[in-house]
Amino acid sequence: MKRLLLVSCVVVLSACSMLRTKMEPVAVARAQPVDTRMLDANGVSIERIPFRAGVSSVTVERLGKQRDCDSSEGAGLMTPPGPVEVYRMVCSSGKVFMARCELRQCKAM
Repeated sequence: MKRLLLVSCVVVLSACSMLRTKMEPVAVARAQPVDTRMLDANGVSIERIPFRAGVSSVTVERLGKQRDCDSSEGAGLMTPPGPVEVYRMVCSSGKVFMARCELRQCKAM
C-alpha cells in the first residue's frame, strides 16, 4: 500500500514538471509616496516630531499639572538626551507647555 502511494506521488509530480511553462516577468508599478506633510495657513510645511519619553518626563508632567496643563500623551523629549533637555507637552486645552531640564532640575519655559 505504501509503495502504491509512493509511486502515485512520483507519477503526479513528474506530470506536473512536464507541464511547467516559462514564467515571464511582469512589470510591477511602483507605489507613489504619499505626501504626509502638514501645511500651515501660509503653505509652509510643519515638522512632525515623534513622541519620545525622557528621563524627566514625569517631572515635567507634574510641573504642567501645577500650571493647569493636563495631557493625555504626556511630556515628550524634543532634544537629544543629555545634561540639558527640552520637553514639550500639549495640554488638553490646546496650549503647549514646555520645560527645560538641566541635570534633572526642570523649570518651565
